[in-house]
Amino acid sequence: MDVRLLGRVDYAPTYAAMQDFTSTRTAATPDVLWVCEHPPVFTQGLAGQAGHVLVPGDIPVVATNRGGQVTYHGPGQVVAYPLIDLKRAGYFVKEYVYRLEEAVIRTLAHYGVTGHRVAGAPGIYVRLDNPGSHTLLEQRPQKGAATGAPDFTGLGKIAALGIKVSRNCTYHGLALNVAMDLEPYSRINPCGYAGLQSIDLSTIGISADWADVASVLSHKLLTHLKP
Repeated sequence: MDVRLLGRVDYAPTYAAMQDFTSTRTAATPDVLWVCEHPPVFTQGLAGQAGHVLVPGDIPVVATNRGGQVTYHGPGQVVAYPLIDLKRAGYFVKEYVYRLEEAVIRTLAHYGVTGHRVAGAPGIYVRLDNPGSHTLLEQRPQKGAATGAPDFTGLGKIAALGIKVSRNCTYHGLALNVAMDLEPYSRINPCGYAGLQSIDLSTIGISADWADVASVLSHKLLTHLKP
């Protein structure tokens, strides 16, 4: 898979480029990973409810065709867009999401941070009182368990996922918070959850360069998205 570091790019034209790439690709088109950051923008998923955008202020809100609710993108966040032919890769959407999350968890581990999955809430979360703790969460996903309302007690969300699959091909992707101005998250209910705290590596005491995190995350994605 080819990795393209796009730098800081506006969201709308990047979204349009993903759509164009996916609609025109063929069975022979190589997969690619786009890595970038965006100027401040709120993006709404297909399930997005206007009521979850509280006070957008001067930050634009862009409607998209990805899954999920509203989230925020801004400087200091590594955004990764894997454009993959799942049929050729040989795995389905549920496993694809698992692999994305695993790449984030392994990236966080590189910096001494333990990432966690929460039942019923895609994305990666960190213990606020002890970001390095390996103790399993009670609210972790468990096979065969009924999924009720997600429980975010004691957690902060450090990475968000939102994907689209068209003709077995993926676009959109994930965002990992490195060193951001987190204030815009207070203007929304992140991912549709009122009161969900969003954090970044800087907030939990990890000083990491954006380019370094982008490199580590790219490597982990290449490893975990292999056919």
